[in-house]
Amino acid sequence: MPYIYGMQVERSDKEIVVRITENLDSKRLQGILDLIRYGELTAKSEATQAEADELASSINKSWWAKNKSRFTQ
Repeated sequence: MPYIYGMQVERSDKEIVVRITENLDSKRLQGILDLIRYGELTAKSEATQAEADELASSINKSWWAKNKSRFTQ
């Protein structure tokens, strides 16, 4: 059972349990959980960085086209 800076990590055959001291800010905790979730969701992805960049650019252009009038006059 490693203990690192207020965290305790336990590993079994089926799960990993992480205990964190109660003084951790809830926004930081949510950020950590979001990062773990992102890792789970992207672990099996075969997309390249170039494909991800292209998709992000396309989404940004589409969003800007729909919302530009809200920010410019």
